Amino acid sequence: MIIEDHRVVNIHYTLKDAQGEVLDSSEGREPLAYIQGIGNLIPGLEAELHGKTKGDKVKAVIAPADAYGEYDEQLKHLVPLSGFQSHGDEQLEVGMQVQVDTGQGHAVALVTEIEGDNVTLDLNHPLAGTELHFDVEIMGVRAATEEELDHGHVHGAGGHHH
Repeated sequence: MIIEDHRVVNIHYTLKDAQGEVLDSSEGREPLAYIQGIGNLIPGLEAELHGKTKGDKVKAVIAPADAYGEYDEQLKHLVPLSGFQSHGDEQLEVGMQVQVDTGQGHAVALVTEIEGDNVTLDLNHPLAGTELHFDVEIMGVRAATEEELDHGHVHGAGGHHH
């Protein structure tokens, strides 16, 4: 069975940046299970896997525009430190991720700087602006069930369990 929209696909993958540093991998874990064509994966990787079948090995280089987008300086915001509540002994530190209300819903932001009474938050995805290098092995392909399509995720082995 070939990979096309509404197929459940199981893959083993290794993700590296352009310098060859491993960013993520399924090594030592169950294969990643996703539904093709409904936005479970970044668009560039879905496009590279479309038409492939079980046993195929794919090397793909995905440009930022087809992954997590270009880095956008306008997604960095200077906010007052007084807007953050401390939780017990936990102090706000550079490198922490915090949940913020953007007025259009919640988002995760990275604290990139704390200077005086101000905090710089970066709402870019951590991989924005990064060229992604994937090594993928397709472990299985099957038709998605109606329930999986309704729920938007894979059920059972390698997927979601209700």
